[in-house]
Amino acid sequence: MAMNGLQIQKLLPKTNCKECGSNTCLAFAMKLAAKQISLSACPYASDEAIAALAAESEPPVKTVSLGADAGMTVGGETVLYRHEKTFVHQTLLAVNVDDTDADAHKTLAAIRDYKLERVGEILTLSAVAVTQKSDQDKFLSFVKDAASVTGMPLIIRAIDAETAVKAAAAVKGTRSVLTGVTEQTADELKKAAEENGCILALTANDMDGVAALASRLKESGFNDLLIEFNTYSLAESFQTNSIARRAAIKDNYKPLGYATLKFIEPAGSLLDETMEAVTEINKYGGVCVLPSFDAAQLVTLMSLRLNIYTDPQKPIQVEPKVYAIGEPTRTSPVFVTTNFSLTYFLVSGEIENSGTSAWLVIPECEGMSVLTSWAAGKFSGAHIAKFIKETGFEDQVDTRSIVIPGYVAQISGELEENLPGWKVLVGPQESADIEAYVKTVLKIV
Repeated sequence: MAMNGLQIQKLLPKTNCKECGSNTCLAFAMKLAAKQISLSACPYASDEAIAALAAESEPPVKTVSLGADAGMTVGGETVLYRHEKTFVHQTLLAVNVDDTDADAHKTLAAIRDYKLERVGEILTLSAVAVTQKSDQDKFLSFVKDAASVTGMPLIIRAIDAETAVKAAAAVKGTRSVLTGVTEQTADELKKAAEENGCILALTANDMDGVAALASRLKESGFNDLLIEFNTYSLAESFQTNSIARRAAIKDNYKPLGYATLKFIEPAGSLLDETMEAVTEINKYGGVCVLPSFDAAQLVTLMSLRLNIYTDPQKPIQVEPKVYAIGEPTRTSPVFVTTNFSLTYFLVSGEIENSGTSAWLVIPECEGMSVLTSWAAGKFSGAHIAKFIKETGFEDQVDTRSIVIPGYVAQISGELEENLPGWKVLVGPQESADIEAYVKTVLKIV
């Protein structure tokens, strides 16, 4: 049973030094019990405390990193629902390529080059899965090519353990994944994984079998594991993932405390395949392998994933500063809005669509929308004027007109008082009307 905060406090130095970021050792212990902080944050924890609390400081779902630089991480989750705190590591998306595919190298290049820009973030694929459908020699050659072309970790689905062992050696040091590890092949593949720095994805006929295999490997000293459940319907996948995650987080059941790996099998329908992937992203999927490369499908899945794995207590925001939209000059128009990412990208996009170059002033508003930040006192005339003066923006332009969002027309007088010599123009309420506003009010064609 997990220790509570008072039990953990008894093992701490009780110095209340505050170096861990908490005011007292008890406050730190409570955070540790809630899996909100790591024991490593305490600089004075004794060796005995570290040994006793090592398991307590681990997240319910084991953290595992893929890739040579360990830059892609899954697991580490502490809650069932994002509103309770947040989800930590997003579902990694990969694409499967068969070694018999005539267009395999073209697909590998597309996987490598795929990039989606969304609210200031560059989203990419995380791995490539390689499935064996030919002989061993051809598959091993394909494994090397896939690693070389993409530079990504591989998810290796070989026909037999012998081929998997050789494939692991071929991509040594890339932190790739060996899949389909069963009770019969576990020992052989464990040795290959230890020698080549690979991760094992365990599978069995049922959840009990997976849990037993995970326990055996962990007790043997190997714990870089993923779970590959055998499910045969969308409903079963949903249910199985939910049961495993609840057991790990609510019951602290370590044998199921691992991120999952799911291959979306070809369904003949892009919609059906997408729905399976959506279910994985929504319900605790660790690594989701798509059956083919489809850029339109990836836009949908990555946008959904970005929304789900955003901290609900911390709005997405852009850096507060003055942005150049297009190629503005000293006489170009000036707009202002908040640093909420969605607001920024909508406004900047509509300014670009209008065909004009302009300056976009983005003061610090803690990532809130226009009306929310105005109501909180973060988007007032005085606040905007102070930001413009502190950034030295007045010296960068000759124009003395600034366009504010229509929803906060009431701050125009205050802004003019705090920016002597400037004329405040009330813009449209909706960003979609900026293009018409530029042409009819600003008279820029």
